[in-house]
Amino acid sequence: MNASLERLAKQLDLEADRNQRLRLAFGHACALRVEHLLEEQEVMDCLAMLGRYLDGAIAHERLQQACAQASRLANRHQGSKSIDGCGHAAVSATYAVASALAGKALRAAEYAAYAAVYGQGGYGAVSDPESFEPEFAWQADCLASLATREADWRPAR
Repeated sequence: MNASLERLAKQLDLEADRNQRLRLAFGHACALRVEHLLEEQEVMDCLAMLGRYLDGAIAHERLQQACAQASRLANRHQGSKSIDGCGHAAVSATYAVASALAGKALRAAEYAAYAAVYGQGGYGAVSDPESFEPEFAWQADCLASLATREADWRPAR
């Protein structure tokens, strides 16, 4: 659990409808951090669709299609077939993408943090809470930065 990220999300009212773009942008940023752990091109394509949506290159309907596809791909991921379980990082990275596309930013961050830590050190790393601290700090800084940019981007009311 990333307590500083959760406090910031609550302070920003991240779950409010008006913050949908911020949730998508933050989820996208978290998923990009673990993109190198993805194993399926289709999942990478879904992540790219989210980036294209945020750039204004595709419509919301296409984003919804990519979201449904990413969810299907995550739910059918085979996981690890090796004894060291290295595929678990790929599974978590895939769920990070699916969560990001669904606008579930904090869930995307959780999956991405797990994938990043597992990808670096396997089971031993994820069993040590301190292993998550650098990723948690990055996530809180990233959300704060995106929130500032989003506030600057929004038209005055």
